[in-house]
Amino acid sequence: QVQLVESGGGLVQAGGSLRLSCAASGRTFSSYGMGWFRQAPGKEREFVAAISQSGGGTYYADSVKGRFTISRDNAKNTVYLQMNSLKPEDTAVYSCAASGITSRYIPAYHTWGQGTQVTVSS
Repeated sequence: QVQLVESGGGLVQAGGSLRLSCAASGRTFSSYGMGWFRQAPGKEREFVAAISQSGGGTYYADSVKGRFTISRDNAKNTVYLQMNSLKPEDTAVYSCAASGITSRYIPAYHTWGQGTQVTVSS
């Protein structure tokens, strides 16, 4: 079973950038669709971005389109989320997840990382 560990979170000023990484264990990483989700305090978890097994298909929440980019390097068993032009409303715990199919829907994801905190200050 794949295990996921996120890194790269931190504190950044509005307008700044961060790149999150999600390192996966196991030899079947390339068989999974991958996604990023976030959850702010008092809010429900929401979809951010997803990427297909090969990396050829990407999907984004409307709130991050044009600012965030999801990518993956299957040789490194890693998925990334490049976040640019960050806004205070992007503040949340960001989690990566693995799915059997490429999806923007939470029920499709069977394995989750522990999450990494992203805080964007004004």
